[in-house]
Amino acid sequence: MSLLTTLARLEAVRSGRAEPLATVRHRHLSERPLVLVPLAAAAEDGAPLAVLLGTDRQSPRLHIVPQPLNRDRRAAFLSELAGDLLPYLESFGAEVELIEGSEKDPQSGEKTPVVRELCADAPQLLVPNTGAVRHLALLGRATRFRRTAEDPDPGPYPAPARVPLLGRWLTHLTDRAQVPGACLLLPMTGLLARHWATGQSHLEDQHLAAQLAWHAPAPGLRGAQAAEHAETARDELGQLLHPPAGPATDPRFDEKVLAPAIARHDAALGALRTAQQAEGPDGPRTREAHAHLEQTVARLREVLLGVLLPTWRDVWHGLDLLRALPPAAHLAERWESDRWSYTGHRDRLAAGEPPQPRLDDAVTAARKLAQREREQVRVEVQEALDDPLAMAERRLAGEAFSGVVTELVPDWDTSGRSPKPRPLLTVRTADQPHADLGREVHRAPVAPRPAAGVEQVGGEQAEGEQVQSGPAAPKVSQKASVVAFDRAAGLLTLRVLNGMGNGKEPRPGSLPAVGEQVTFTLFELTVRQSAPLPEPDDTPWTHGGPPSATAHSTSGSEEWA
Repeated sequence: MSLLTTLARLEAVRSGRAEPLATVRHRHLSERPLVLVPLAAAAEDGAPLAVLLGTDRQSPRLHIVPQPLNRDRRAAFLSELAGDLLPYLESFGAEVELIEGSEKDPQSGEKTPVVRELCADAPQLLVPNTGAVRHLALLGRATRFRRTAEDPDPGPYPAPARVPLLGRWLTHLTDRAQVPGACLLLPMTGLLARHWATGQSHLEDQHLAAQLAWHAPAPGLRGAQAAEHAETARDELGQLLHPPAGPATDPRFDEKVLAPAIARHDAALGALRTAQQAEGPDGPRTREAHAHLEQTVARLREVLLGVLLPTWRDVWHGLDLLRALPPAAHLAERWESDRWSYTGHRDRLAAGEPPQPRLDDAVTAARKLAQREREQVRVEVQEALDDPLAMAERRLAGEAFSGVVTELVPDWDTSGRSPKPRPLLTVRTADQPHADLGREVHRAPVAPRPAAGVEQVGGEQAEGEQVQSGPAAPKVSQKASVVAFDRAAGLLTLRVLNGMGNGKEPRPGSLPAVGEQVTFTLFELTVRQSAPLPEPDDTPWTHGGPPSATAHSTSGSEEWA
């Protein structure tokens, strides 16, 4: 936890309300998100009990498992869920953009032009908390390997074709949720915690109702009191007014309401089977038992809907709070990365590729780790450039400084064939950056354009490294060294190296004017690319390559996790 976040939490305790951690919204919100609130059986997170989902807050759709231990009931639940969720996930795959690019021929090494499809939009699932993300990951792992009637060996319990397809989508979404800044699957508690600080711990923030209570406590209550009321308040029957849901359940609800309702359902199902054996499917006792069974299912739906609805409303309330914030400048760039991820998975499904393996091979695991590390750096840099509060955290940590230009002295580097402009820039700042001799600094762009690299006089100039970056990031990073840093007076002198054009004189407008407010960072504004990794077939057997290359790609168990 950073110093600024700690101060915001202390301020929330003092004021009794949530305090802002951001001035802009750092996560993309779809115009048509799907809210999904799952519920799992107690002490068995992988056993689904119910799901409430939909894109319209006024018309949620409920799917339940009347008996979580019944294989047939659970299979029917998954089939219904797939029939409801897959149309939404697949609806974004038809409208595409054509992106022109190039790829290198592996044999000749020459680049050839290619045109690739990019989906114009992508789905977005919103769940209450990180526990719901883990639950969906378990569902994906348990269903993506299920055999269907279309397989050569369907087995004794073939599933509909859409069930393993649902598992593959859930696995992709939950894997993508591990990438920093990705927005295909988002927990609402994490979204709120990124933008506001409450006066409670991160663990307590996982209760969505308690977290929201800090944003608008009831009259006469402070945030801590409102959160405690949201967690503990019960009705006249002893049931919580704000059940945790997503996917946990309240033990008192399990004991007093859910267990008796499931027992009545099991008894009604047993009576139906007895009547069918005695009279057949059309006897009067059979019809009566069937009607009684439907009543028990309706009662289960009623009690489970009562548990899920408060959390359903809380997710939409959190969405309203987030929509009130202006979007950050780099959101479109990161959402495009999500669109590429969605498009790639759509193409893999269309090509008939096998489901994701239970365990990644060494190269795939290393690539995922490297991608997540790069994206973590990218998100932190972009958030600092987009948000003054995020940049303030870097300034407090000595990783950036902001000040006013007090002097601009023209100077040139005459060591080459032609003189190059290398003006000296003096900045007065109240910050205390770790700007030691030879420390690299970069000017933060005011507009979405490449930022100027800066050198502090006295260091060696290094050749810039070309890296892949977004349109708002600089493509070249230069070193810097300090001429003088009077910490008592707060005066720092820098030598600007690039971003001034190719002429002898700096391009007009490329340098800050005297009296202008500027911000410099001691961290690079681009993300370095990791070293290339070999193909899985080129790795030794100790890392998943030949001769046991297929060991990590087996389908795995078809039973429930």
